[in-house]
Amino acid sequence: MSDTPAVSVNHLTKVFKGGLGKGAFRAVHDLSIEVKAGEVYGLIGPNGSGKSTTMKVILGLLKPTEGDTSIFGVPSTEVASRHSVGFLPENPYFYKHLTGRETLHFYGSLCGMRGEKLKSRASEMLALTGLEDAAARRVGGYSKGMLQRLGLAQALIHEPRLLVLDEPTAGVDPSGSRIIRDLIIEFRSRGITVLVTSHLLEQMQEVCDRVGIMARGRMVREGRLEDLIAVENQTEMVLENASPALLAKIHELVKSEGGDTRLLRSGHPRTTLERLFIEATNEAKKP
Repeated sequence: MSDTPAVSVNHLTKVFKGGLGKGAFRAVHDLSIEVKAGEVYGLIGPNGSGKSTTMKVILGLLKPTEGDTSIFGVPSTEVASRHSVGFLPENPYFYKHLTGRETLHFYGSLCGMRGEKLKSRASEMLALTGLEDAAARRVGGYSKGMLQRLGLAQALIHEPRLLVLDEPTAGVDPSGSRIIRDLIIEFRSRGITVLVTSHLLEQMQEVCDRVGIMARGRMVREGRLEDLIAVENQTEMVLENASPALLAKIHELVKSEGGDTRLLRSGHPRTTLERLFIEATNEAKKP
């Protein structure tokens, strides 16, 4: 794998000029990021944190006020930097009278693809995103989740090395979100670099190798997700079928240890509401 970063952001600052007597607005301030080739990097933060502005500068849709960005070593200001990029905006728009397959043929043709290669690639992407059964349906009848998956298919149609996803699960129900996250994991297994922006950390927890957390245009935390969410001075132990007697012994052992060691809590571990929803709905689908 090449040592050249998939995405490089160096001391990026973006200032928007004010209008009608309003002062200038600094959306991003002195931001530096490096996304390694083949990894899933999550750019996370609340609404208005500057993550979408950063993404648009990386894609060459906005010019930086200061600093620079590049994709696989090619400056974002050059058109050539976008040749290896697939992009899914937060609210993708498709012509509602086209079918799913026709939509992919349209976007593939914009990328210079033709003939059997385009047809084959479109079929492959429809299968990958689970839209084979809806390929002949008009896009106007697609659900929000289906539209997002179609957006992923069009972003991948030209076989990009980098996939940029802006809030890919926005407005999608938990089952649809799970499908999209599984697809992101599949993309990584295929060697595709993924840069995903979101304000929902829990949804990104299962797919990101590294994350950067932004707030008010600045990077406030960055690193491997496992390292960021670990509580360093606590140890977790999960027991299965533990008897009351064994639990009592553990409590007594902790008490006898003394010092700063304390048993903070005990009881049955909890799943998340999201997992519970998905498991329950999947069970309901079984005959």
